[in-house]
Amino acid sequence: MRHADYVAQKSQSNTATSALAASWRRSLLKHGLDPADGRRPERLTFDELSRRRQAMDRFLRVAAPQLDQLFNLVGLSGCNVLLTDAEGAVLDQRVNAADAEQFRDWGLWQGTVWSEAAQGTNGIGTCLAEGRQVTIHRDEHFHTRNIGMSCMDAPIWGPDGRLLAALDVSSARADQTERYNRLISAQVAQTARAIEAVFFRASFPDARIVVASEDNADAAVLLAVDKDDLAIGATRAARRALGLEREGAIRPRPAADLLGRNDDLTGFDKAERAAVARALARAEGNVSAAARALGIGRATLYRRMARLGLAEKTGGLSRG
Repeated sequence: MRHADYVAQKSQSNTATSALAASWRRSLLKHGLDPADGRRPERLTFDELSRRRQAMDRFLRVAAPQLDQLFNLVGLSGCNVLLTDAEGAVLDQRVNAADAEQFRDWGLWQGTVWSEAAQGTNGIGTCLAEGRQVTIHRDEHFHTRNIGMSCMDAPIWGPDGRLLAALDVSSARADQTERYNRLISAQVAQTARAIEAVFFRASFPDARIVVASEDNADAAVLLAVDKDDLAIGATRAARRALGLEREGAIRPRPAADLLGRNDDLTGFDKAERAAVARALARAEGNVSAAARALGIGRATLYRRMARLGLAEKTGGLSRG
């Protein structure tokens, strides 16, 4: 059976329940695509590509070193590294000259659009449509013209919790195996997490970045905390883990409350303890110097330390 006929049959079957079949079904019925359509992907005009790149300029600059690093790992294996926007338009890429002709012929090139609505089931489009890491291997693609490629993709989420981009590694090798795909897929996911974390940090340059959870190694669970110890930003994974707003700006909250650092102190006592602890740290444990910095006497500082639960930590302190 021809690939196009098989895809059409599976797409229209009411018993098709796999994620791949669901994507084929969307491609055929929702988007009205023909698996036998041999046309190349739509290509943006120069002006449209320039506008999209300009809109993502800060993100692209932050991501570039990570793309270079990923390409250094996979480029010699006949792979093409692509970075798209949330609509599946390829904004940046890394490819060897020896492989460029093949990828250009496939349309895996800067300025082309690989949304699922435009190209059916494919690594970039299906990753963006489902918001998850995917691998589309050869004849898992919707269009017959795309079955010669293997595509490994991971989503990148913005600081506002919204889907921002897709990171893709596509292979032109005829002998590409599913086992090798898994190795590349793991590297793609790791790089996507790194880009997401670096861009999150760059988006809150005046905040300190706190790892909100060590439990999820598959996502960047980060909080941005301001000088008043209020959480003012969170990655998508942190929003989910901590029950914060799903998208957009988050309502500032005490970081200690979100991170579960509960104790008997509340309100101004917590703020005072933080101020005393900072003064002691800056004075390298010298109580007299810390007291002078706070504008109080040394005896007063000792009393406050005891009340605030800092007395037990005075082993490394000096009286000055």
